[in-house]
Amino acid sequence: MTNNSTKTDRNPWGWVPSLYFAEGLPYVIVMTVAVILYKRLGISNTDIALYTSWLYLPWVIKPFWSPLVDILKTKRWWIVGMQLLIGAGLAGVALTIPGDNFFKYTLAFFWLLAFSSATHDIAADGFYMLGLDEHKQAYFVGIRSTFYRVAMITGQGLLIILAGFLETSWGLDPIEIQLTSQPGQVSEIQLPKNLEGNEEAGDLHFILDHQRLDIATHPISEETYGQVFNWVQQQNAKLGFVNSDKDSTPIKKEDPSWSAIHIKQPLENFLRQNLGEGKMVSHRMPTNGNIALLGIHLSSSPEIGEEIALNLNRAKGDKSFRLLSSDRLVFNEKNWNRKAWLLFQLDPKLKKEAYAVYQGRAGNIPLAWTLSFFLLSGLFLLLGLYHRFFLPYPQSDFKRESNGFKGVFMGFGEKFFSFFRQKDIGVVLGVLLLYRLGESQLVKLAAPFLLDAREIGGLGLTTGDVGFIYGTVGLLCLTIGGILGGWLASRNGLKYWMWWMVIAINLPNLVYVYFSYVQPESFFLISAGIALEQFGYGFGFTAFMLYLIYVAEGEHKTTHFAIGTGLMAVGMMIPGMMSGWLQEIIGYRHFFIWVMICTIPPILMMRRVKIPASFGRNRE
Repeated sequence: MTNNSTKTDRNPWGWVPSLYFAEGLPYVIVMTVAVILYKRLGISNTDIALYTSWLYLPWVIKPFWSPLVDILKTKRWWIVGMQLLIGAGLAGVALTIPGDNFFKYTLAFFWLLAFSSATHDIAADGFYMLGLDEHKQAYFVGIRSTFYRVAMITGQGLLIILAGFLETSWGLDPIEIQLTSQPGQVSEIQLPKNLEGNEEAGDLHFILDHQRLDIATHPISEETYGQVFNWVQQQNAKLGFVNSDKDSTPIKKEDPSWSAIHIKQPLENFLRQNLGEGKMVSHRMPTNGNIALLGIHLSSSPEIGEEIALNLNRAKGDKSFRLLSSDRLVFNEKNWNRKAWLLFQLDPKLKKEAYAVYQGRAGNIPLAWTLSFFLLSGLFLLLGLYHRFFLPYPQSDFKRESNGFKGVFMGFGEKFFSFFRQKDIGVVLGVLLLYRLGESQLVKLAAPFLLDAREIGGLGLTTGDVGFIYGTVGLLCLTIGGILGGWLASRNGLKYWMWWMVIAINLPNLVYVYFSYVQPESFFLISAGIALEQFGYGFGFTAFMLYLIYVAEGEHKTTHFAIGTGLMAVGMMIPGMMSGWLQEIIGYRHFFIWVMICTIPPILMMRRVKIPASFGRNRE
């Protein structure tokens, strides 16, 4: 009797954080890490966007197989089984990365991961409601949200850092390129004539035409810029240093469709003329900033079939220097003795002395990512074993009897439609679809805004800057906000704090309006603004999760919660799909104002929400 009681009443701190860490990690691996992996392995942006976007589908349609999880076996069984299956899928990705057809086979395993992860979500969310009473659900909702976000930070931060470290551990010696500006000097840009490199003895290494480039500050003509830029693009693509699908120009455009002529183009013109910032928003660099060329090649031929990818980034110095050519060059036995070309440009507004240092690193990228995914696989196998022994055994978590698959799907219809027969279903749908309307668009453009150059409306931060902000002060404030929201809701109930929470998740978005107009250079100020926005998100998201739990209450809570999260996914996916298109038309300033306008519908919708004052409150 004592043993069963112990298994039923295990401390939630022993399984809630680990369960939601395990729920968030495969999601970020499929949706974010996969994109970075394919980018590092040289897949074109077109293919990356097309194929990885489809991986979101299992989370949108997961309500349709949630009855299987609700009826077949127990939630506990599904959690452990899916974690072990996710571990096997990660091992499959690791094993297929080094192969010739890695793109096709890794995508197959990512699909397995996506469906396994979505199924795990159904079971974990249902188990959370079965394993905790109403008060503990409210108390731990901030904890579960926080550890879900910790998993996302782990995938986007620590895993990428690890893979980058491993990439350089087995690579060639890094290269360093020093750039300096020369005020008052005039230089003539000429296309190089020597296009071949010389073989050198010793270990394989890179050979640069120059270690240092001096760039005059005087402007150049647009004709000169275009001539040199096109030559570099064509030369690197012709010799196989870059993916020609991504980098070659121009791209032949197909004839526009009827909808493009009569709907899309008029809409774009209307938005640009009436809501645009008065200029085209483009990622092109200024065409009158002076430029400099640098040739690079290998000292000898690599082994047949071996590819050496050189990745370049600015290590330190003034951000007025930019790399215009591809930041990833691939060398092999066919092009090792031909020069790849790097093209640097100086900001035309710079008239003083300045310097910057670019570093290039070349490592065994497939091996690095293979080891990273094997590590992830081992982690999930350990999580599966841990939860096998440490998850509680709620009395309400039992296997339901059914008459085969026919009985399962007959039951599904009743479970599915019972969700839409709820009282005030219009309000429920409005909250689920609109509560994150502003955030759904902000989350897609926040990082690009921070990374984009100031000339096109961004803040010009480095990738390291953005990672540091979100991984330190951002994560800390997100955690504090989530924990505080859950604690307060358990003390006073959801109804008491709902208005404060919906304001908290929306109002801090004003930070980005301020950033877009002022474009501050203070790293401290930018960090403080993002910290405020992350705290508001952590605090405000608590209300949404508690409302989901409230809506799902009843006999079919697992299925209803899955339907709710599926609707939430639709509310995030559709607005997010159009956010980039809209931003490019109207610019960052007006886009963030639009985001603030999108925070009005959820605030108005909350006026119609009816929740018992006692829901979520500690009854002791």
